[in-house]
Amino acid sequence: MTPVDPFDLPDWLGTAEVTWTAQDGVRTGHLVAGLLSAAGAEPVACDLLAVDEAYPTPVADDDVRHGAHQAWRHGEVHLLDRAGRLTIAVPGTVFDADRVLDALERLTRAVGAAPERYAVCLRLGDGRSPGR
Repeated sequence: MTPVDPFDLPDWLGTAEVTWTAQDGVRTGHLVAGLLSAAGAEPVACDLLAVDEAYPTPVADDDVRHGAHQAWRHGEVHLLDRAGRLTIAVPGTVFDADRVLDALERLTRAVGAAPERYAVCLRLGDGRSPGR
């Protein structure tokens, strides 16, 4: 995992009407895959990673966890490139709707966008639902 500078992200993230869509249920665990999209723009993979999950193995090293907690404490967000996907590093071990909204609102500030220009589409489920 390597840090990402928000200024290196596509400009449309700061100017367009953007939707982040979860590709997994928000209660599936420490990683929620997602996609940022806007009309006429190439979508950007954007995942949420709860960096404090440590069982059965830690999902992030000490530097990543420290960066996530430090940014969060200051109302900011720690962005990473994880396997070629933009990843928002978030303190904690799991996600709920409020934590997802908070992370994405912090992303809007990082890219200079108004939070009102972003929408969030969550998926229900915990990965144990029948039919999955």
